[in-house]
Amino acid sequence: MSEPQVTIVVTPRERFSHTRESLESIYEYTKVPFKLVYVDGNSPTKIRQYLEAKSQEKGFEIIRTNYYLFPNRSRNLGLERVETPYVVFVDNDVIVTSGWLEALIQCSEETGATVVGPLVCQEEPVHETIHFAGGESRIICDIKGRLRLREKMYKQGRRVADIRPQLQRTQTELSEFHCTLVKTEVFRQIGFFDEAMLNTKEHVDFCMAVAQVGGTVYFEPDSVATYVPGKPLKWTDLHFYMLRWSDAWELASLSRMQEKWGLAEDSYFKQKYKALGWRRRDTILLPLIQKITFGIKHRFLQKVLMYGLLAPVEKRLNRYLTTQYAKQHLQQQQVQAPTHSKILETATSRN
Repeated sequence: MSEPQVTIVVTPRERFSHTRESLESIYEYTKVPFKLVYVDGNSPTKIRQYLEAKSQEKGFEIIRTNYYLFPNRSRNLGLERVETPYVVFVDNDVIVTSGWLEALIQCSEETGATVVGPLVCQEEPVHETIHFAGGESRIICDIKGRLRLREKMYKQGRRVADIRPQLQRTQTELSEFHCTLVKTEVFRQIGFFDEAMLNTKEHVDFCMAVAQVGGTVYFEPDSVATYVPGKPLKWTDLHFYMLRWSDAWELASLSRMQEKWGLAEDSYFKQKYKALGWRRRDTILLPLIQKITFGIKHRFLQKVLMYGLLAPVEKRLNRYLTTQYAKQHLQQQQVQAPTHSKILETATSRN
């Protein structure tokens, strides 16, 4: 068998309960030789035991920490182990399809693309509803001379069956980290992933950094992968999910994005500030409200329970979890990323 040209780095996204399905899809549907590095940030005992057994069976490397990891930290831990020309970053809740990796590599080889993203679908049943089919990610200058971020995702929510014949390989500006292939050599130009981007827009930052050094991003529809968000979450996912989508981490990331690229604090950022915590409300609190109200759809009652009772309590808990994590873990990583604590402290006080 030929020497692998690609390393698959699997990283935790927001939960652990889809680990088995995701990893087994990679081994079932990937036919080209590959190395695999699995970054396991404090998964529950059963998941850890499964990964250890699977590692013995398949011979892949596990990088495990006894604390939760934010995405760019996970990717950097995996990237440190990569020695192949290509690396593919895959979230731990992604299901791939037959030929997915071959299509990504072929696209890069035929176009010279630095980054290649597949057709990313969302939710179950898998491979039916589009989440992302390329997009826009660039900085524009408005009539007042302000630098503003232009970000757009194509075809989200459309049915694959309805538009599949229209989708073609194209150069684009954006690829999401649900699943994306990268030429490893580009990291010699742009450095590792920015660990001051704690939980959001890190894919936007990365793609713009690639473009800044002359790299290209392509969309390859012959490669298909689906990310499967979980709702409601299992109990073993709650702590990680709340931390992963914490208000403080999101504010820190947005602050870093604005500062790094010299962006104006325009309606784009203000809308993000206004929507803080929406994932936690939708994924954790709303199912709880539905149980409390026995499934009765009463908008006023749901609003009272959400914003008058549960959301304020959850927000305080979220702030506590984030602060404790910062004290115990972010400060320990100051040598590798000395801006973490400073940025997080600023974001927490702002929130």
